[in-house]
Amino acid sequence: MADNGGAERAQGAGPWTDLDRAPLDGRAITRALVNGPRASWAEVTVVPRTGSTNADLVAVAATAADRTAVIADVQDAGRGRHSRSFTAPPRSQVTVSALVRLPGISPDAVGWMPLLTGITVVDTLRSVCEVDAVLKWPNDVLLTGDRAPGKVAGILVEVAGSTPALTVVAGVGINVTPTAEELPVPTATSLRAAGAAVLDRGTIVRAFLRAFGTAVDEWRDSGWDTAGLAQLYRARCDTLGRRVRVTMPGDEVLVGTAADVDGHGRIVIAPEDGCAPVAVSAGDVTHLRAVPDAGE
Repeated sequence: MADNGGAERAQGAGPWTDLDRAPLDGRAITRALVNGPRASWAEVTVVPRTGSTNADLVAVAATAADRTAVIADVQDAGRGRHSRSFTAPPRSQVTVSALVRLPGISPDAVGWMPLLTGITVVDTLRSVCEVDAVLKWPNDVLLTGDRAPGKVAGILVEVAGSTPALTVVAGVGINVTPTAEELPVPTATSLRAAGAAVLDRGTIVRAFLRAFGTAVDEWRDSGWDTAGLAQLYRARCDTLGRRVRVTMPGDEVLVGTAADVDGHGRIVIAPEDGCAPVAVSAGDVTHLRAVPDAGE
């Protein structure tokens, strides 16, 4: 995919007046990630508008180069887990999808890609934006603390093919500048609302793609070892040790303590009814208040 920076500046994403929501500089991003001394990506395209960056990459996965990324100034039909839609004011989010090939990976390990992506988003927000970011299993990114806590980023990872190697597309949406009034639900937040040190979308997306590429390289070089990845995940997962409610497929509900993440990336719940721990591979997790001790 060719750099779209020139067309972006010529056509823009429509009129804009908010200096905090200027269009992305596609040429600067490409220079940093594809052509610069720290280049680690084969192709990076910045588009003024698209329906879904994930859908764009999945559509060309068979022929796209390894380490191809699409970044959108405006995304009209973003999707989260379970095909949930999400929207935001134009140019208020980082919306990026990255295609990577995973030669030699075990099919059992592929389920770790959403968790690895979450680790990378958390580390980027902590180091670049200086916010208290954590993970809620499996890969929701939350901000904690007294100032505007809530979900700040969502992740959707899709398997896009198996030739010439197993290929995945990892999509990330980060709320950067939405105000409290612009956020879609009360449980959402943004970097602006949390007082982040950096709100420049170009800086954030460059840092994320560099970190994501490095994380995939390190995982590959480890032989796709999941034990080390699990340790990294546990250190960033705010769900562990909490009382939770998990709504599983079929509307089955499980309430208990999140005890661990197992070798397959599943959350292990110790049920409140005293039954044996249950490993959950898919479900919606709600953090609950602790049960008061008897006599409180």
